[in-house]
Amino acid sequence: MKKLVAYITSSFPNNNFTVDLAYKLKESGVDILELGVPFSDPVADGPVIEKANLKALENGFKLQDLFEVSSKIGKDIDTLWMGYANPFHHYGIENFLKKAQEYNISGTIIPDLPFEMAKKYSDLYEKYGKANITFVAPTTPKDRIKMLVENSQKFIYMVAYAGITGSGKSEDLSEIIKNIKEFTNTPLYIGFGVDEKTCKEKSKDVDGVIVGSAFVKHLLDDSLSNHEKINKISSLALEIKNKINE
Repeated sequence: MKKLVAYITSSFPNNNFTVDLAYKLKESGVDILELGVPFSDPVADGPVIEKANLKALENGFKLQDLFEVSSKIGKDIDTLWMGYANPFHHYGIENFLKKAQEYNISGTIIPDLPFEMAKKYSDLYEKYGKANITFVAPTTPKDRIKMLVENSQKFIYMVAYAGITGSGKSEDLSEIIKNIKEFTNTPLYIGFGVDEKTCKEKSKDVDGVIVGSAFVKHLLDDSLSNHEKINKISSLALEIKNKINE
């Protein structure tokens, strides 16, 4: 069965909402949760996720909020912290990994941490038994793919196109998917521009999909009550999970 990874912005609009949404997403077929760490300059994210990040920060988000949410969901939901290098460095990578161990968080996704820099922390990740997710882009040359993926853990984040999340472009990825699978058996999940319309096509040759903006846009919809937001996002998750497994 193909997997569904869901990104949501932590603590937006509040911690209890995020916990309720996380459990509802699990019920709706989400296999792994990307819990977004709000940051003021999310370079890989499009306007939808960027707006949610900024609103969470305006609401007074602190790392303690991330930890509070994580303490309530980590024991039941396979969760990764997705964020940018700045907050991780500021708090300390090892401090984050200690917290991840405490709350049973599986690891991190840090899109602006280059592979060469991430390698410096590999012993720490191993020490705490956590994964740092590897990214591969359509522009990655084959010899570099081999280097990136041979020690990959949990899954590989295949970027569907060069650019930012949610912009819905498409590229022919068959060659790069073939190259990745030549060097590793780590599951390959595709992200960027995946929604209920594109998920079936994008999931064709991979092991799962990563969905963010399609969910977060409902978080930003002020015409919906919190209860309606949770229902809308979880029913969309169920629809996507069913479509990729038809």
